[in-house]
Amino acid sequence: MQRHVYSDIDALSQAFADFATSTLQQALSRKANASLVIPGGNTPRHYLPALAQRQLAWERITITLSDERWVNTTDEQSNERLAKHYLLDFLPSNTPFIGLKTRHHTPQDAMDEIHQRLDRLPLPVSLTVLGLGDDGHIASLFPGMDPKCLSAHHCVAVEPPIAPSRRISLSLSMLAESEHIALVVAGENKRRLLDRLHDNPDTGLPVTWLLQSSQSPITVFETAM
Repeated sequence: MQRHVYSDIDALSQAFADFATSTLQQALSRKANASLVIPGGNTPRHYLPALAQRQLAWERITITLSDERWVNTTDEQSNERLAKHYLLDFLPSNTPFIGLKTRHHTPQDAMDEIHQRLDRLPLPVSLTVLGLGDDGHIASLFPGMDPKCLSAHHCVAVEPPIAPSRRISLSLSMLAESEHIALVVAGENKRRLLDRLHDNPDTGLPVTWLLQSSQSPITVFETAM
C-alpha cells in the first residue's frame, strides 16, 4: 500500500481526481478503451464531483459499480442513483455505464445476466475505487464470507449479516485483478484499522484478502481526521 494523508476531504478529493485522471489517461494511451469501478457510500459524494470536472475521453471509459443494493435504482440507497447524481450526470451522454441492478427478484437469480453485463467491460479493470468499512469490508464483501467462494463469477450475491437489503458485489478476483486500485478512507477509525493491519494482517477481513491477493498497486487516500 502507498498511503497518502490529506488535511480534509476537499484536499483528498482533488488529489484523488488527479490520480484517477492520470491513471485513466495512461490506460487510454495503451489501449482503445478503459474501465472504471466506483463505490457507493457517503465519501464518494465528495470526490466523484471533483473527478467529473476533469477532461477525459469519457466515451472510451466504461464505468460500473463495485456493488449494489438490491433496491430500485431510484431509491436513495441505490449506488447507481449516487453514481448518476454525483458523476454520470456531469459527463458526456455517451459515457458507457453498466449498472448492476436487474429486474430479477433476488441477486442470486440475476447472477448470469450481471456476469454477462460485466463481460462487456474492458478487462482487467483499469482503475477500481473502493471504500472501507469499519469492520474491514470492501464493496459488499463482508467478514464471515469464505474468500475461496468469491471468484466463480465476475459478481457475488450477498446477504449482509446486518443490512436492510440484499446486495450484488463484484467478486474478489475481479477487484484484485484490477490494474490499479484506489482505497479511499475517511475517518480516524478506518485509519487505525489500516495501521493495525499493516503490523498484524487479519485474514478474516475482506480488505486483507484484497491486499494479499492483488498483484497491482494499491493507493490509499486518507483524511487526517
